[in-house]
Order: sequence, then C-alpha cells, then structure tokens
Amino acid sequence: MFLWGARQTGKSTLLRQLFPDARRYDLLLADTYRRLLGNPSLIRQECESENLTHKTQKFPIIIDEIQKVPELLDEIHWLIENKGIRFILSGSSARKLKRGHGNMLGGRAARCELFPLVSPEIPDFSLSKALTYGLLPPHYTSAEPAGLIRDYIGNYLKEEIAAEALTRNVPAFNRFLEVAAMSNGEVVNYVNIASECSVSAPTVKGHFQILEDTLIGRTLPAYSKRGKRRLISTPKFYFFDTGIVGQLARRGNVEPGTELFGRAFEHFILMEIWAHSEYSGKHYPVFYWRTSSQIEVDVVLGDHEVAIEIKGTGEARDYHLKGIRAFKDDYVCRHYIAVSLDRQPRKTSDGIEILPWRVFLDRLWGGKIV
Repeated sequence: MFLWGARQTGKSTLLRQLFPDARRYDLLLADTYRRLLGNPSLIRQECESENLTHKTQKFPIIIDEIQKVPELLDEIHWLIENKGIRFILSGSSARKLKRGHGNMLGGRAARCELFPLVSPEIPDFSLSKALTYGLLPPHYTSAEPAGLIRDYIGNYLKEEIAAEALTRNVPAFNRFLEVAAMSNGEVVNYVNIASECSVSAPTVKGHFQILEDTLIGRTLPAYSKRGKRRLISTPKFYFFDTGIVGQLARRGNVEPGTELFGRAFEHFILMEIWAHSEYSGKHYPVFYWRTSSQIEVDVVLGDHEVAIEIKGTGEARDYHLKGIRAFKDDYVCRHYIAVSLDRQPRKTSDGIEILPWRVFLDRLWGGKIV
C-alpha cells in the first residue's frame, strides 16, 4: 500500500507504532538515500539474502518518502510479483513519481491518506487552538506552536515546495502562497491571483496543482447536477491545515464573532468531513453548491444525499439558512444540516437540523450523517 500525507501529519510515527519490528528504509536519511539512489537493486538483494517470501515475512517492509527514489518501485514491483513480499510505501508527494512516469504499481497497491489530527483523536479537544494553530501533531501539542509553524512554512513550503515548482522566481512563489492563503476557501480566480503575484495565469494554475500534488491543499469541486437554477462550476481551494493558512495570511489569533473565525470554522469542519470520507472507507464525494445569483451551500455530500451549511455563530437564524432552503427546493436530501455554535440541537419546522459542532462531529464519526 501507499500511505500518502503532507509532512508532519504523523506517517512515520503511526507506522513505527503499528509495526515496531518492521524493516524500515528512511529516505530522509542521507546515507540511506544515497545508497539506494546509487543502486536500487540493493533492496531486492537484501530481501533475497534472507529468503523473504509471503510465507516467511512477518511484517511489511516500510519505505519512508518513497518519492525520493522512484527507481525503487520497479524493484518493489518485482518483489511483489515474484516473492509476494508486502510493502508500505509512505510519501508526502506523488508528483515526482508521476512526473517521471514512475511505476505506481497499478492494481497491486492500495492508496491511503493520512490527514492532520481529527477531533476524535484528541482528548479535551480545543476548538480555539485548532482554528488558530491547526492540527498538525507537532503544532497542536506544542506549548509554543507559532515558531514551529513559521519554521514549517519557511523550511518546507517556501523551499521544498518551491523546488517542486521548478521556479527560479522564489519571491513570486512565496507571494503566491500568501495570496492563495488569503483567498483560502474562495472560488479560485487564476487571473486575479496572477495579477497580485505578477506572474501569468497558467503559472498560478500550475502552482495550485503543485500544492495539490504535494498534499498541501485540495480543491472543493462545485456540485453540477442541475436543478432549477443556473450553477457556478468553478472549484474552491483549501489548504490542508488551518494553522498553516493562518500563518501564511498573517491573521493571528482567531477570535469568536469575527469573519476570520467563521472562515476558519468552516475550513475545520470541511477537513473533518474529508478525513471521515477517507478513514471510513466510504470515499463519498464532497462538493459545494453555488448558483449564478450567489446563493450557496457550503458542503454537499454524495449525490445530494446531505446538504450542510457551516456557520460560526452562537445561534443559527433563518437568514443563515437561505442557501440550504434554496437547495432544498431543488433537491431531495437525506439530511439538511446547519452546523453552528448553538448550545443544543434543534430542528426547524421545515426539517433543517441545527447541530452544535460537537454534536455534528459525534454523529459524523459515529456514521450517522453519511
């Protein structure tokens, strides 16, 4: 299997806990990297020297950051086919493999993704901390997360990801990251972002693709099944972590009652939904819905099975439900839900459930939403 996930989501920690006695090749270690880069067949020779087969192998062989030596995949392919040996291949980017036409083991390897922490994994979960500092394990658990987030952005996003972009104009790429963060959760407008970054629209489009390939962000597609209204089809873009967005956009602490809180709250709930879609094994599609007259629903799950409006307000009122009521006129759903900071669950006379965010997440992870 491939285990993909952005840097510091905890891939290596998870695999060490699950398989403490497994053989491991960590390609972030310079000596291991140089040894296997120079001679990828060493991994086959070492397996054959121990007569490893599917019958004798106790634990999967783990290779961290597989994208750094794509040539290993041909050797792994051979060992799977001829010896039945099992591997877990972790990485933070499939871009180099795809770009180099690397062997992706088609049909022979499952694909799993590790997200930042999600609420059920954290005892005494703090919403304010999650919205301000994000949910990467080192950041959420640190007493001084701000410095760690700055280092992550400086050492990883602005260096390694810039290298993935194959760009010599690093200042323009850094500016792109900041502008993309400030427009996080909005409909992507390549021309406007290009103008702010002083680069071309195709360049900006390519930069967004790099962020997706390196799992630093993902697009939220527009729901396109026509009802009674004309629809917008342009996707939105979200970074993979609220803390990274906050630092890039320089927004500071996220205070309740502010516009920033509402945007970060929506981002957080959406990340929980994406993670649940993967971890539950249901892999249901996630969309947003917007009409040409700018009526919107934040999240649509599946084939209009569930419609969700996300409001960072202490009490969801009728005017907050305008979008979900318009959607209700066009599509029949199993659930119409508004997630908010309300203290108690309730239901409107026309069947819209108002759920406090904790209740919504309990139901989501309990399999009661989708």
